[in-house]
Amino acid sequence: MDTTPSDRTATVHTIDLQISGMTCAACSGRLERVLARPSGVRAARVNLATEQARVEVEGDGPTVDALIAVVRKAGFDARQAEPEAGAGAADRLDMAGRGDRRDRIDLVVGMVFTLPLLAEMIAMWAGLPFHLSPWLALALATPVQFFAGRRFYAGAWASLRAGAGTMDVLVALGTSAAYLLSAVRVLTGQAGQGLYFEGAAVVITLVLLGKLLEGRAKGSAAAAIRSLMRLRPDVARVERGDGGTEEVSLAEVIVGAVVLVRPGESLPVDGTILEGESEIDESLVTGESLPVARGPGEPVIGGAINGGGLLRVRATSPGGQGTLTRIIRLVEDAQASKAPVQRLVDQVAAVFVPVIVAVAALTFVAWWGLAGDAEAGFVAAVSVLVVACPCALGLATPTAIMVGTGLAARRGVLIKDAAALERAHHADTVVFDKTGTLTEGRPALVEVAVLEPHLDEGRLLSLVASAQQGSEHVLARALLAAAEARGLPLRPVSEFQARPGRGVVAMVEGRSLLIGSRRLMLEAGRAREGDAVDRRAEALERGGRTVIWVADPDGPVMGLLALADPIKGGARAVVDRLREMAVRPVVLTGDSWSVARSVAVSLGIEDVRAEVLPEDKARVIEGLRAQGGVVAMVGDGLNDAPALAAADVGVAMGTGTDVAMHTAGITLMRGDPALLTVALGLSRATYDRIRLNLLWAFVYNVAAVPAAALGLLTPAMAGAAMALSSVSVVTSSLLLRRSRAARGS
Repeated sequence: MDTTPSDRTATVHTIDLQISGMTCAACSGRLERVLARPSGVRAARVNLATEQARVEVEGDGPTVDALIAVVRKAGFDARQAEPEAGAGAADRLDMAGRGDRRDRIDLVVGMVFTLPLLAEMIAMWAGLPFHLSPWLALALATPVQFFAGRRFYAGAWASLRAGAGTMDVLVALGTSAAYLLSAVRVLTGQAGQGLYFEGAAVVITLVLLGKLLEGRAKGSAAAAIRSLMRLRPDVARVERGDGGTEEVSLAEVIVGAVVLVRPGESLPVDGTILEGESEIDESLVTGESLPVARGPGEPVIGGAINGGGLLRVRATSPGGQGTLTRIIRLVEDAQASKAPVQRLVDQVAAVFVPVIVAVAALTFVAWWGLAGDAEAGFVAAVSVLVVACPCALGLATPTAIMVGTGLAARRGVLIKDAAALERAHHADTVVFDKTGTLTEGRPALVEVAVLEPHLDEGRLLSLVASAQQGSEHVLARALLAAAEARGLPLRPVSEFQARPGRGVVAMVEGRSLLIGSRRLMLEAGRAREGDAVDRRAEALERGGRTVIWVADPDGPVMGLLALADPIKGGARAVVDRLREMAVRPVVLTGDSWSVARSVAVSLGIEDVRAEVLPEDKARVIEGLRAQGGVVAMVGDGLNDAPALAAADVGVAMGTGTDVAMHTAGITLMRGDPALLTVALGLSRATYDRIRLNLLWAFVYNVAAVPAAALGLLTPAMAGAAMALSSVSVVTSSLLLRRSRAARGS
C-alpha cells in the first residue's frame, strides 16, 4: 500500500545522539550533512555547543544503530542520548561538562614536556644563557606531538577520509610540519639552522588547554538544564494497597498512584492534593518568586519544593512525563536548535579549511619566491594553519542561545527554538488578546437585567447557565459559577448549537434560547441599533462590562447579563515598558468595541481591534505584518491558535490551553504579562550577544590570518590566539547572565 505524505508525517520520530570528537564548526556542519543523507531521514541538526545531534526519521528510516554507524564512518563517535531528568542525570551532565579524564591526562603530559621547551624560548627572548640540547628538545617534543596530540591526527585522518577539512586538519598539518622539519634537522646534524619544536608543542598544549576551558564554560552555559533536572527526585514514595509506603523509581509511578511528599521534599510528579496543606515553591518551574498556598483538590507541579506540610498527592501524569519534563525538553530543544543566522556560519565553515590550506600554501610560496626566505615562509605558513581554526565561529551562536534560553527558563519563559528567539528580537508590534492576557480571565457576573415580564433574575440565570453546561469558555464558566453560588438548579438541555465568536442556540426545558453577543442578536433580527435595549447594553459596556444577550429566537430580548473581568495588576506597567522598547501595543479581541476600548484606555493602548471572529484574527495579524511590522501575538485560548501561528512570534500564556502553548514559539509559564517584556528583553540581549560573538570571531580571523601570513605571529602565538578566541566567545556568552535583561532591569 502506498504511503501518503501525511501518513509518513505521522510516523516521523526523533532520535537524539550524543556526539564526541567534534572540534569546530566545520565538524558539526559536515556531520549534519552526513546524517541527512540516509534514505528516510527528514532532517538532521547538529549542535557544536551541546555536542548533540537531533535526527528526524520516518518510520521505515534508519535505526539508532545505523545512525551511530554513519557518525563513526564520518570520523566521530556517538551514543543514543537518553531522555532523563533527576539528580543523577544532572550529575552525569556535570561530569560531561568537565571533560574526559583522558583529555586531562593529555593536557598534563603536554604541559610537563612543553614547559622546558617554553622556558628555553623565553630565555632566548630575555637573553638568558639557557639552552637545551637538540636531542633533548626532540625527546621532549615527541610525546607532546604523538601522545598528547594524537587526537588531532585521529580527527584529521577521519576528516580527510570523509573528504572534508576540520580544525584537526589545520592543527595536525601545522604542528607536524614544524615538528618534522625540526626532527630532520636534528637527525641530519643541521640543528644550527633552527628548530621549531617549541612552536609545535606549545600549539598542541594551548589548544588542549583551550578545549578544556571551553568545555567547562559550555558546562556552565548548560547550568539551567542541570538545575531543572535536579528539581525532580529520582525516586518517589508511593502508598501501597495495605496502607504502607515504598520508594520506587520515578519511571514506575503511574497515573492515579498516591504519592507521599514530606516537608522540604521535591514533588516527584504532577498531581492533585488529596490531603494536607502547604506552601509550594514553584520558582524554578514557573519563575514565580513567592511560594503559593496549596490545599486539597488543588493541582501541584512535579519539581516544585514542598514547604512545611505533609502532602498526599494523586499523580495526574506518569513518572517522568509531567510539566517539568516538558519544560526540560523545550529548553533542550531550544538549545539544540539553530538560529537562522547560524546558516551563514555553517556555509562559511564548510569552505573555510580548504581556503586556509590554500592561503598557507600561497604564504609559503610568496615568502620563498618574493622575499627569498623559505624558512620565514614555512613559519608563516604554519602560523596561518594554526591561527585560522573556525572554533569561535562555531561556538558564537549556540553558546549564546544556551545561556539565553536557560536564563529565560529560570525566569518562567520557555522559548521553543532559536528561530523564535531571533524573531522576538525584531518584534516591533505586540498584539494582545484581551481576556486572560490583559485581564484576569476570571470574569464574574455583576448585573442581571430582566426585560421579559413574569421572568425573574434567578429563572433567567438558571436558563442561561443550563445552556452553558459542558462549555469551557471563560464566560460560560463565570455564569455556571454564579448559578452555583446562588443555588440555582441546572435544567436539561435537549438541543445545542454553537455559533463561534457569536454565542449559542439551545433548547432548555423545551424553551428555545438565543444567547450571545449583540452581533448574534442583530443577525437574528432580535435587536436593532439604537433601540432602548441596545442603549442599555451600550451603557453597561462603556463601564467595561461584557454583555451577554438572551432572547427568544422568535420573540423579544429576554434579558441582559453583565460580566466584569478585572485588568491584571502590572498590565499598565508592561504597556509602558513596551513603549520604552519602541514596541507598539495592539488589543485584538472578539469582545465588543465598548469593552475593548474601556480596557485599552485604562492601559494607554490606542490601537484596538474588537469584535473580531476567531477565524479573522489571523487575517488581522497578517495585515499588520503586511504593513512591514514584525508581529508578536500574545494569547491563551483555543481561538487564539490561528493568530499565534500567523504571527512572526507566537507567545502563549502558560495558564491557557495546551493548543495555544503548542502553537506558540514562546510560552509564559505564569499568567503575568510582565514576562512578555522579560522574553523580549532576553531575546534582544541574546541576539546582541550573538552578533558581538560573530563580530569578534570574524574580526579575529580577518585580522589573525593576514598577520600570520605576514610573519607577525609565531606558531606558538598563533596557537594561543586560536585557543583564546574560542574561550573568549564562550565567556562572552556567559556574561549574558550579568546583563540588565538577565537581572530583570
